[in-house]
Amino acid sequence: MPQFRWLATDGGGEVRAGIIEAPDRKAAVERLQRDGHIVLRAEPAGRGAAWSQLLHVEFARRRGLDKAALSEFTRELAIMLAAGQDLDRALRYVVDNTAKARNREILGKVRDRVRSGSSLAAALAMEPQSFPKLYVGLVRAGEAGGTLPATLDRIAALLEREHSLAASLRAALVYPALLVAAAVGSVVLLLEYVLPQFVPIFEQAGAKLPASTRALMTVGAALGEAGPWFLAALAAVILFGKPLLAQPAYRERADRLLLRLPIVGTLLRETVAARLTRTLGSLLENGVPLLAALNLARDALGNAAAAAAVDAAALATKGGGGLARSLAQARLFPERTIHLLQLGEEAAQLAVMALRAADIHDERARLIMQRLVALAVPMITIVMGLAVAGIVGALLTAMLSLNDLAL
Repeated sequence: MPQFRWLATDGGGEVRAGIIEAPDRKAAVERLQRDGHIVLRAEPAGRGAAWSQLLHVEFARRRGLDKAALSEFTRELAIMLAAGQDLDRALRYVVDNTAKARNREILGKVRDRVRSGSSLAAALAMEPQSFPKLYVGLVRAGEAGGTLPATLDRIAALLEREHSLAASLRAALVYPALLVAAAVGSVVLLLEYVLPQFVPIFEQAGAKLPASTRALMTVGAALGEAGPWFLAALAAVILFGKPLLAQPAYRERADRLLLRLPIVGTLLRETVAARLTRTLGSLLENGVPLLAALNLARDALGNAAAAAAVDAAALATKGGGGLARSLAQARLFPERTIHLLQLGEEAAQLAVMALRAADIHDERARLIMQRLVALAVPMITIVMGLAVAGIVGALLTAMLSLNDLAL
């Protein structure tokens, strides 16, 4: 019987994939729909299908709303609902005032589903490329509790804070990146184009280049020969490393190693802790039970090792153990996170303490990044300055040697 490779979303909005046997494509789609899946794609499973699916998933993710558009949609919808507008009119306002055609199409589909009788959370779940599982879960909790405007306002604040933190980190890295690019470009220019100009001059004069100039030219030649091989090796690492990291076991090991690096690991731990505590606090504040909140929060971490630690903590909490104590056993989160969560559990204010911990971790991440940039800029300047000075010194030595030959 033919096999079909499928890509679909379940009732919770999570993307799933697999292979199914069916007489034809229509039968395969009907069977998946009976199982409660919303089919995104179904095609014959053949040679190269795995790569085709991987590429499709990557491009499909990019076709959804970006973070800025999602934040803007959430904020505008929250304002309209808080002003007393019904959901249909609020969605129509947001759709009509969306500039990009692609975003307007996605939001228009959501509005059409709501007008057909679907809940907002169910309508959003059918657009998993645009609305993450965490987002849908928060909206579902807001609808169930009758606090949708306030919930959307909290989601908007959460998205805006995350966007602000990411933007500040990217802005902090711009100057060091430009400095490195300029310095490397200068070194390559001098080694590949300026120094070789002296070779024919010394050959015509029947003299040898100074030792320092010959050494630098050897380095330049070696770099020129190794450059293509380095690019090929980098492409091979990306090509074969990405599918390898897609496997949960290897991804968890790699993420655990990143969290335990001396300096970068500290920054990553603060960032992951901020995501966990802010997401957990927001969910608990909206009335989501602790176990469900942990299940949703793990998907927002972006780190497989931290997600595994949260899964273990959820199992321990279900068995009657404390959340903070279980997270402490993983030894992946900062001590501050553990202490504040434990204090929240003891005072029955876990949501409040989690949100306070998130603010602290956000600020810590900013400070660490500022210190790293403040340290990296002078180090890059000194190293590249010494490299350029050495090359210029070799050039001057060669020029002085030419004067000696003329004399």
